[in-house]
Amino acid sequence: MQVLVSAPGKAILHGEHAVVHGKVALAVSLNLRTYLQLKATTSGKVCINLPNIDTFCCWDLSELRQLLPHFCGKREEVKRLDAELVKKLREFVGVADANLDTCNMAILSFLYIYISLFGSGELPSLTVSVWSELPTGAGLGSSAAYSVCLAAALLCASGAIPAPLKEWDHTARWCQEDLELINSRAFQGEMIIHGNPSGVDNAVGTWGGMLRFLAGKIIPLSRVPLLRILLTNTKVPRSTKVLVARVKDKINKFPSIMAPVLDSVDAISCTCEKVLSEMTSEPITGEHYNILEELIDINQHHLNVIGVGHPALDTLCRVTLAKGLHSKLTGAGGGGCGITLLRPETDSSVVQTTVQDLRDCGFDCWETSIGGPGVQQHSPLSVKEEVLEILNRY
Repeated sequence: MQVLVSAPGKAILHGEHAVVHGKVALAVSLNLRTYLQLKATTSGKVCINLPNIDTFCCWDLSELRQLLPHFCGKREEVKRLDAELVKKLREFVGVADANLDTCNMAILSFLYIYISLFGSGELPSLTVSVWSELPTGAGLGSSAAYSVCLAAALLCASGAIPAPLKEWDHTARWCQEDLELINSRAFQGEMIIHGNPSGVDNAVGTWGGMLRFLAGKIIPLSRVPLLRILLTNTKVPRSTKVLVARVKDKINKFPSIMAPVLDSVDAISCTCEKVLSEMTSEPITGEHYNILEELIDINQHHLNVIGVGHPALDTLCRVTLAKGLHSKLTGAGGGGCGITLLRPETDSSVVQTTVQDLRDCGFDCWETSIGGPGVQQHSPLSVKEEVLEILNRY
């Protein structure tokens, strides 16, 4: 058996930090994807190859079977983690008392989903290879895309969900019920990696498109337009925890000032959602893009007001505005990433010079799109040759 899947990263279009205070956030899928290939083998081993983080691990099935007496989870129980299994896996990997780095988190989430799906039966030999177009630790949902790919491929391999790809297909998606199961398993992987995730990132990776997040409820929007963007990583490290605390302190200090700002950010999210909905039901006009650009500018100013801006993000906005383009931060802020909207008529020479100007500032920059599909199964023909070459090395 061989399964080839991919899942997208995510960006926050509007509503950063407002969501913590019961306001609407809009999360969108990025057309930068994580790819995973699973191959059944007869090696008597389970192997995982993660070239993005220079990691390759292999275990004999006899080693993994020693974990099974400790496995007390049920296949159908996916709403919470089996704490005993997590503890045993941490001991098995050798990080029982240590903070988890990216490598160990990735390995633990893989082993957890593998054991929880196959632990009540025969453990299969298999090799999993993962390659991502997403930078890690940049707030773009790379860990969620990884967890979604793991969940989809291992659920297929276990027979819990069917492979949707037909012989004549290049790509295929699962039905709603199967996507719910993929999302639940992926959320377990995210819990191992992040502790207490919101569930937004794995939901975007599963369903794609755009999701509305309000008061803990995630609602996928049925149709959204595919929008061209530049995605820029300022490479300025930031702490989401510190930034959330900073916003909370400012709200406590100036409640009568900050409450209207958060109300305005909420209104921006709702207005953006309305405009994007119109763009799928009527001819797209320049006025639609005018409004989206204005909303981006207003929101970016609000984000500076609430204290999550950064000089690097100001530089991004200034460089792109000099080319007539509009940008804002995405995610926690304080550095990290920003998005720049590209109109359909934006000339490729303008895009190329803007990308070069941003790279000259020391940033990483890609042209991509938002609003694309969620987790998919692929035939090899639908995947770029360079990605297949990496996945087939092991």
